[in-house]
Amino acid sequence: MHRGLAAAVAGFVRLSDIEAMLDVATGTGLVLRSLPVEGTRRLVGVDVSEGMLAVARSALPAAQFVRADAQALPFPTATFDLVTCVTALHLFADPIAALLEWRRVLRESGRVVVAVFRADATGARPAPGAHGPLTARHFAFGTLDALADFARAGGMRLSRHITWTHPEPHDECLIAEFVVDAPGRNREHDA
Repeated sequence: MHRGLAAAVAGFVRLSDIEAMLDVATGTGLVLRSLPVEGTRRLVGVDVSEGMLAVARSALPAAQFVRADAQALPFPTATFDLVTCVTALHLFADPIAALLEWRRVLRESGRVVVAVFRADATGARPAPGAHGPLTARHFAFGTLDALADFARAGGMRLSRHITWTHPEPHDECLIAEFVVDAPGRNREHDA
């Protein structure tokens, strides 16, 4: 499931104007490893697990992998054109603080792309699953309204999205792009 979702995220991002990309909660680097190899863009992944990063470094030696917290990134302001985060928002102690930190390291026209487990309109999981005690948190961002609210809290707006489905087990994820919100713009998402 995670490999398929990483490939879907890699296919969703617009890479034409990306010089530097940061994948937050990169794990073994699946999203970065799923990107097309052409181009000379800088690829960076961060995670709190040194074990996961060791696997990522081995699988993708051309990228830089750094042990870091999503809420305290060791990079200068305006370093990246794109920040991705796949199925990890529910793991952060303060997701809005993380989003604000990602925005800090984004260049002016930068974007954030997240993938979250989809919930029904009430925010509940549509079907029982095997996610254990984190089930309720898994789906906290799982609606377009929740993602739009989250983006707004970080001074961004939801610009586009897709739904991705993995057949076995039947998991649905929302893949969404956030852009910096321009002052005076209609703040409703246009996805």
